[in-house]
Amino acid sequence: MTPKKMGKIIMADIKQRSKKGLELAKQILQAEKMEYPKLQEALNHYLANWSEFTHPGLFSIAYEAIGGNPDDALSTQAAIAMLTAAFDVHDDIIDKSEVKHQVPTVYGKFGAEITLLLGNAFLIEGLKIFAESTMILPKEKQKGTLETFKKLLFEVGNAHALEIGLKESKNITPSDYLKITELKAASIEADMYIGALFGGGKDADVAVLARVGRILGILATLRDDLIDVFDTEELRQRISAQDLPLPLIFAMQDQKTKEKVMAILSKPNITKSKVATLVDLTIESEPVVQMKKRMQLLIGEGLSLTNKLPIGKLQNKLQALLAFMLEDL
Repeated sequence: MTPKKMGKIIMADIKQRSKKGLELAKQILQAEKMEYPKLQEALNHYLANWSEFTHPGLFSIAYEAIGGNPDDALSTQAAIAMLTAAFDVHDDIIDKSEVKHQVPTVYGKFGAEITLLLGNAFLIEGLKIFAESTMILPKEKQKGTLETFKKLLFEVGNAHALEIGLKESKNITPSDYLKITELKAASIEADMYIGALFGGGKDADVAVLARVGRILGILATLRDDLIDVFDTEELRQRISAQDLPLPLIFAMQDQKTKEKVMAILSKPNITKSKVATLVDLTIESEPVVQMKKRMQLLIGEGLSLTNKLPIGKLQNKLQALLAFMLEDL
């Protein structure tokens, strides 16, 4: 089976794994009384279109990878889904994202104030449930778990703060963006750290899966940025928001390439043929060649780490997911 086909199968599995936790999260949130009708309407809108599955799905994989049954931790999985939603809707305010996947965001439909309040509701509910779920851990591990989880979430917050600062700066370097990418990846590390820990993993296995989570987070972000160079509409949106894909920024470190890229970006309308030119300029540039080599090294590290896990279908799935990260790029 090819890495591409295996990758699609794994993503379908991750989505399936998230269903029970996501449904529980929806039930809990629907049971909360929203006094303001517009806020209730905003909640209903978000829940009707809530399909994010990566974080709760990877939590499930890590939980099962060390021998646990993910169905025993649905409340924790629901908490992770809620916290992800909180970050998601707050990010829409920062990015001024009005539409995602052809569906209006809460921000796009209800404005910043309602979006902020809804995000707060997700955050409060998610943190409450997560704190309660740590009670299943041995007492000596409870405080340390909360501290580690907080540290990882703070890294994600710092990544977004640095990103805002970079958008206001005229001196943006690839190393700046790589630092942000690595900080953002703390969210995936948190999923797999908590999954392995709550599943009863040994300290060594928890450490392995946490590091694999960080690697997957970095690779996924870099992959998404590479794909954004190929996507005409996404590229146009990112250009208008002055948020160029990381590989394009890398490519522009070469002065000749930068001149060619700027000549295209300065046009009011970017045609498909010009996007194709941008893709060629990006992929062929030395900084992007080096970035892909870095991705390959990370994949190698991840594969080596997963070999330390118990042999089984979950080990194979993680390895296939790692291998997929450079497919078609």
